Amino acid sequence: MSDSKISNAFQTFMQEAPQHSAAWGVMVQALDKASALDKKTEELAYLAVLAALRMESGIPFHVMSARQAGASRDEVISAILVGLPAAGHAVTQCLPAALAAYDQA
Repeated sequence: MSDSKISNAFQTFMQEAPQHSAAWGVMVQALDKASALDKKTEELAYLAVLAALRMESGIPFHVMSARQAGASRDEVISAILVGLPAAGHAVTQCLPAALAAYDQA
């Protein structure tokens, strides 16, 4: 399995631990259904969390999901930087990956 938007670590997880991966997928789908947020808002919020946690590997996949849900480039930038006051300058480390993913589409 090779998708440039899915991190190598997550691809390995899916391939090498299929039962865990399937359980994870069920949980993610259930949480998605439980959310009161629309898909675009949810993806933008998720990008903010990823940036605050410095989880750059998940950025490309979720940028593409946000874009498919109608997010603009400026909204993606704002989502990455919304945590700047709380998480500090570290969130800017995810900005290049986010912009590269957005611009590739």
